[in-house]
Amino acid sequence: MPKSHWAWGPEPAEPELREIARLFTEHTGLGEPDAWERPVPFSPGLVPASRVPVPALPFCTADPYERAVRTYGQAYRDLIRAYRGDFANAPDLVALPRDEDEIARLLEWASGQGVAVVPRGGGTSVVGGVEARFDGPSLCLDLGRMNRVLEVDRESQAALVEAGATGPEINAGLPGGLQLRFFPQSYEFSTLGGWIATRAGGHFATLHTHIDDLVESIRASTPAGMWESRRLPGSGAGPSPDRWLLGSEGALGVITRAWVRVHRRPVHKVSVPVRFAEWVAGVAAVHDLAQSGLHPANCRLLDAREAALTSGGDGRHALLIVGFESAVHPVDAWMSRALEIVSWHGGVAGAARQDQSQDQSQDQVWKGAFTRMPYLRNAYPGLGVIAETIETAVTWDRFPALHEAVMAEGEAGTTTCRLAFAYPDGPAPYYTIIVPAEKGAELEQWDDLKRRVSETVLRMGGTITHHHAVGRDHRPFYDRQRPDPFALALKAAKTALDPQGVLNPGVLI
Repeated sequence: MPKSHWAWGPEPAEPELREIARLFTEHTGLGEPDAWERPVPFSPGLVPASRVPVPALPFCTADPYERAVRTYGQAYRDLIRAYRGDFANAPDLVALPRDEDEIARLLEWASGQGVAVVPRGGGTSVVGGVEARFDGPSLCLDLGRMNRVLEVDRESQAALVEAGATGPEINAGLPGGLQLRFFPQSYEFSTLGGWIATRAGGHFATLHTHIDDLVESIRASTPAGMWESRRLPGSGAGPSPDRWLLGSEGALGVITRAWVRVHRRPVHKVSVPVRFAEWVAGVAAVHDLAQSGLHPANCRLLDAREAALTSGGDGRHALLIVGFESAVHPVDAWMSRALEIVSWHGGVAGAARQDQSQDQSQDQVWKGAFTRMPYLRNAYPGLGVIAETIETAVTWDRFPALHEAVMAEGEAGTTTCRLAFAYPDGPAPYYTIIVPAEKGAELEQWDDLKRRVSETVLRMGGTITHHHAVGRDHRPFYDRQRPDPFALALKAAKTALDPQGVLNPGVLI
């Protein structure tokens, strides 16, 4: 099904959007469903003329539609501009290479012509990481045709996968019994290369939380030549080459393939919803679970408002979803111990859901809502609301003050929080802030909200991003977070690998 020129996924039907809007307003009291604004239909005239001729490379195009659907990521500021037909920053060209040789030819051409190259996976960035927000001509390098599982090493439980493969494509290409256990909210559309380039967070709420933990080696194409690390389970040989590419956001090279650690599919799974009368009691329970050594696969705490919006909660209780899984042994003993811990903090456990159960228990409702949540944003422009998601990580001792400060910034609308990941030394809270939109001034509103909350996060000791990457939106704050000598080293690496500065200008450096 063709991708919408403005929405998450294919073009949504208006009745579906209006129903989402009605339910959203019922829960939040925000938005104006009766004053519905329709999206501007796509037409080639919305896209500015290309500033450079199409090179003599058969995988390049200047087609207006292909350029439009690759103009933005999926932040609210991207959504509202596409909704209203604003494609001023459309790339001049789109390239769809099929292999590394074609990427090398493309980088040689772009370096010679001074055309910026913006690598793109699934286009799910919410931080301006894939938008050509700079002067001069640009090219979108879409890796979607490089989407195969190339090799599987069953003995080592690893697979060699091309960077353009989406989550479903990866798991469909693995032999029976094996799976890449990495399920970000954008799983349906996002790609392995995108996960690596942004240091994405995935399936596990504790222990192996980032794609970093699943990468065995990486191969990338740079204007200076191919970069390929040795495939090893671990190494102490100097700074890690893979660590340079993890989080590099296409600024140092185009990730083309990687060996990743895969797992046997779990056959023993149990999940239990736990209710808390007070948010702080739920936080204390997560703290103790994170330091218990039990390493639950799921340990996500939703505040009362988020639980009501996404999992059928009653609006009065915080909801903790605790889950364990294993491919080799029952996990009931781990769950029993976890429930004992949460009971110390007043947690009231619901019915356990075993893997074979087909009922719609509360944890399953939340899991389904988690993957459907990005589609909710499609209703925001028509409804007249602005939304921003802020995620960070902070040590446990600083979390109460950070949480209070961020919640205060969103008091004008609806702010919800979930603890998405939990470490022994601190949580990774994820905030959603929704406010009424001032029509015509939405970008200024969003920019102001983003700035204020980002300033608050840094001031209170958090990181500017736990798993959404830096992009262009977080760049000013990332500049302040990283050590100055490291910034110098990163700039030197960029100069050595990309002498003409054509790779995704404006991210990281």
